[in-house]
Amino acid sequence: MKFSFFHAEKAFFPVAALYRQMGVSRSGYYSWAKRLEPERKKRDRAISIEVLAIHQESRGTYGAPRVHAELKACGQRVARQRVARLMRQANVCARSRRRFVRTTDSAHRHPAAPNTLERHFRPEQPNHIWAGDITYVWTEEGWLYLAVLLDLFSRKVVGWAMGKRIDRELVLSALDMALLGRPAPALHHSDCGSQGAFKRSSQRILVEVRCIECSMSRKVNCWDNAVAESFFSTLKLELVYATRFKTREQAKRALFEYTEVFYNRKRHHSSLGYISPCDFERVATTIRLAA
Repeated sequence: MKFSFFHAEKAFFPVAALYRQMGVSRSGYYSWAKRLEPERKKRDRAISIEVLAIHQESRGTYGAPRVHAELKACGQRVARQRVARLMRQANVCARSRRRFVRTTDSAHRHPAAPNTLERHFRPEQPNHIWAGDITYVWTEEGWLYLAVLLDLFSRKVVGWAMGKRIDRELVLSALDMALLGRPAPALHHSDCGSQGAFKRSSQRILVEVRCIECSMSRKVNCWDNAVAESFFSTLKLELVYATRFKTREQAKRALFEYTEVFYNRKRHHSSLGYISPCDFERVATTIRLAA
């Protein structure tokens, strides 16, 4: 016990003073430390196997914080610094983000709703505010367009649609999917692109038929829809940039698996305390019912 305490405290106190105060001999400590080192190496090897397995399961995307969170969720007590060191030694790391490129086309004359959201990205309950956006994925058959809706409470993708054309029907299809399994939100936010801003008829569908208030980002301001933009950045980093799609159908299957199986149910989200969107909603529901 003395040697263990000495080993833990020698980084914070003068070693000579610790020897005197604890009555520990130098030769005795080094003899104990030599026996300790192989055990630490064995532990490192065991942890490294789990670290590499988690990194591989994450599609090679997780860095030390998310790997550490997964180990913690599995009941492993290990410091994040140790995880980072073992990842460096194994030459594995998180994928680096590319430079942000704005893709929203705000140069249109369609009327836009006011920016009611005003970057309040943390509602206190689910199904209160949804944020939507559109992106594109290249395949050897041509572009595939993807529209998504996220619940800002949990960052969960609650609706999505894919198609060859980028138009208001694509966006409304994603909305219809979301409404199949959830009550309508109080607020629907999108960017000010010509499809996201829809046209006056699309806004009327939301306001009059769906009873949903519209909110839209200001022109040439992607940060007003930062959560949706962040999702697309993560999607492209972790899937699209690492995959060459021969057909649109192949891309659709991959996007479905990433969104529904990995992102919503497995991927640790830093803004949610390193748990998945589905787990975050489950915990929130449990707390609400217990209150």
